[in-house]
Amino acid sequence: MNLRFVYQSILVCLILLVTSCSKSYDNNYIRNENFYKIGDQQEWASIDYDDRDWKKNITILDGQVSWARTNIEILETPERFRPYGINFHHYGEYEVYWDGVLIGRNGNPGQEATLAPSGEMWASFFIPEDLTKKGKHVLALKRSFLHFPDFAGGFSFNLDYYDNLHTYWLKYTSFMHIFAGAFLIGSLYFFFLYLGEKKNYSMLIFSIICFLFFALIIMEFVKFYVPIHYSKHHVRLEIIGFITFFLAILVPLYFTIQFQFPKHKSILLAYLAVLFFVFFRDHDAYDNTAYNMAVTMWILSTGIVSFGVYKKIKGASIVLLTLLICALINTFTFYDTGLFVGFGVIVLGMFYILAINTKEQRLAYENSLVQSTRLRLELLKKNIQPHFLMNSLTSLIDWVEESPTKGILFIEALAKEFDLLNQIENESLIPITQEIELCRTHLEIMKFRKEVDYLWDEEGILTNERIPPATLHTLVENGITHCSPLDDNTIRFKLIFENNGQFKSYTFLTFAKVRHTAKVNSDGTGLKYVKARLEESYGKNWSLSSTATDQGWKNIIKIYN
Repeated sequence: MNLRFVYQSILVCLILLVTSCSKSYDNNYIRNENFYKIGDQQEWASIDYDDRDWKKNITILDGQVSWARTNIEILETPERFRPYGINFHHYGEYEVYWDGVLIGRNGNPGQEATLAPSGEMWASFFIPEDLTKKGKHVLALKRSFLHFPDFAGGFSFNLDYYDNLHTYWLKYTSFMHIFAGAFLIGSLYFFFLYLGEKKNYSMLIFSIICFLFFALIIMEFVKFYVPIHYSKHHVRLEIIGFITFFLAILVPLYFTIQFQFPKHKSILLAYLAVLFFVFFRDHDAYDNTAYNMAVTMWILSTGIVSFGVYKKIKGASIVLLTLLICALINTFTFYDTGLFVGFGVIVLGMFYILAINTKEQRLAYENSLVQSTRLRLELLKKNIQPHFLMNSLTSLIDWVEESPTKGILFIEALAKEFDLLNQIENESLIPITQEIELCRTHLEIMKFRKEVDYLWDEEGILTNERIPPATLHTLVENGITHCSPLDDNTIRFKLIFENNGQFKSYTFLTFAKVRHTAKVNSDGTGLKYVKARLEESYGKNWSLSSTATDQGWKNIIKIYN
């Protein structure tokens, strides 16, 4: 699996989803207004009953029974052997009458106080063919709302071929679950990537967003295959509301991280206050609340991404385009499709910017490795290049002739340095004690070669600390190359380690006469190697300063926690 595969999977699902949802129910009927009346008389179901005194709005208390009547005109007689059906989305338990004939029952209206809850929020009923000829008909419902009388108002239904009522939602739900599955795959993929790179919090946030969006789709469409009684429906709506609320928080947070939005903490706090207001202001209007939270999220996200476009941040223009497409989709599609496809487009844009940043980080890391390898080879080559060996061997001949005992010490120091370099050349971090040993050994060699008294001192060193190999060794070489001994023929080096909780620092002091300040401060091979090693091991969490002092030179390496 790779980023391109995940990106293409989500894109294909979006195309399939928009295609599958483009067709709505056939416009084969005309419905008039609903009229209501409290009470229970069986003749109210009759097609010939006079309902002129019925009301458009009523107030129902407790488990009162009420009736609803709607006049419907069928524009086309159904095909032979393909009967019409009617699908309801309706709170309460009810009986359905078509032209005075009972065609279905969803629960036990009027008996909710004595019987266990039964029935579903979404139900479909078959209408006999002889009752659906072209012309005028009457739909009547006997209803009761013991658990939620506040929702005892209107109801929605669709009339179509009975097989269409089932296959349409089956196809719609299938595509939505494929859509959700793509986000579940993305969530798991980026979560496992985060486990391997735990400092990349934007990757973790994106993983959580993908999972929450997956959960949002599942909770929205679970109604089509899990029976839900209307008394439990609010639980599902509450879950959807909270998922939308957290998504509305995380999406702008993600964009502030990716586009380095200034003063983002203050803005996010103000946004959070607005989001709480939207969430609790009209909390019982679940769909409206979710939509308002989504719009609030879109407005802030668009502002943040527009800032990224203004700052010419890579990928920001593409993400802004996805946000505008999201708004366009919501304008021309119905609520469910607009919300989920629009949200999917936003997440796709988020995925795009994450993919770009991940690619850049990988390339930067690979370049760092290549540079580190090249500089490491340069460092080794410098130690074994002909003039270094020739100078060392020439000095060795002189010492063997003048003092065989010191000549042997010279040979041992030279062999020890090469042995240490061989041990550490393939390591990313080594113990600080091993690095100090390498520096001391090099000073012993140079003492024989230059006949200068090189001194080493250290302060506050913790033996369990680790450091990139040959970094201090390189600073020692720079000090020897660019400095002259003091009047007493000494050059002294001192290493000071400090840890204040926010960062660790290595202060490397050279006590000598600096010959060429500009050369010491320039990024020669040595300092390039040190910086490449620090970049390889600590990313951007380090700094290196190099300045002259009255007594010589000072280098400070800081490693931030």
